[in-house]
Amino acid sequence: MKIVRQKDFASGLLYIILGVAFAVASYGYRMGTASRMGPGYFPFWLGVLMAIIGIMVAFGAIRLHAEPQKMEHWALRPLFIILASVLVFGLLLGTLGLVLSTVALIIGSSLASHEFTWRATLINTLVLIVFSLVVFVYALNLQFPVWPTFIAG
Repeated sequence: MKIVRQKDFASGLLYIILGVAFAVASYGYRMGTASRMGPGYFPFWLGVLMAIIGIMVAFGAIRLHAEPQKMEHWALRPLFIILASVLVFGLLLGTLGLVLSTVALIIGSSLASHEFTWRATLINTLVLIVFSLVVFVYALNLQFPVWPTFIAG
């Protein structure tokens, strides 16, 4: 048996590692049941699902008879740009509110793409702001600021 698709195998291993980490980290929380979920229920089962998907992807990269494909280099610059955008979103959410933090997140993450255009980024930003407001603020009634504290008070 050979690892034919190295990229798929590496992705599968990453999913397995993250899935197991989520499942283990959430194990300390109260699990509850499917009808009355505790704080550890969703992260635990999400981790289990991620690990199962990782196993399927990793085994899909292994073949008995095939010509191997080499893995290309890792695109670290876009990865760090996206991680920095998510970090900035988390840091700004309390001060700037959901709307402006989402703008920073989407514009920052879009800069990681080699297919970046301002038109697509602005459309994406508007759609995601409306979606976030409808789902998180109005439907789920989550309590976090929508607008900056210096505007909303």
